[in-house]
Amino acid sequence: MLDSTDMRLLSALQVDAHLTAHQLGEMLNLSPSQAGRRRQRLEAEGYITGYAARLDPLKLGLHVQGFVQVHLGTHGPEQSQSFARMVETRPEITSAWTMTGEADYLLHVYCDDLAALNRLLHQVILPHPAVARVQSQIVMDQLKRDAPLPT
Repeated sequence: MLDSTDMRLLSALQVDAHLTAHQLGEMLNLSPSQAGRRRQRLEAEGYITGYAARLDPLKLGLHVQGFVQVHLGTHGPEQSQSFARMVETRPEITSAWTMTGEADYLLHVYCDDLAALNRLLHQVILPHPAVARVQSQIVMDQLKRDAPLPT
C-alpha cells in the first residue's frame, strides 16, 4: 500500500527525476536514507518503471506530430502480431494503443516533415497486409504536454 508520503515522493519524481535522496528527504520531512529507501522500494515494486529525458522534437527536426487511426481488414492473432512487430520497428511511431470503437489502433507519430509522414503512411502502414485503411490527424499545437499522472 502507498501512503501519503509515497504519493508525494512519486509526484515530486514525476516533476524532477533527478532529485537526490537529500532533496527528497527535505521535501518529505524524512532523512535522506529514509527517502532513498522509499524510492528504492517504489522502484522494486514497479511503481516507478524507469527514468527518461524529455526531448524537444522541433530541435531534433521533427516538425510534424500526428495521430494515425488504423483499421484492420482482418483481425486474427497472426495479423495483430505482424502489425505489432511492424509498429515496434518504426522509430517514427512513438506510442501505439489498441482501441475500442471504430479504429483498431491509435498511433502517435513524429516525422521530419509532411513528405516523411506521407511515406510512413503510404509505404509502411497502408501496405501492411492486415491494414484496411488509416485516418491521420496532424497536430497543429499541443496545449498540454504529457503531464504527470495524478497521485
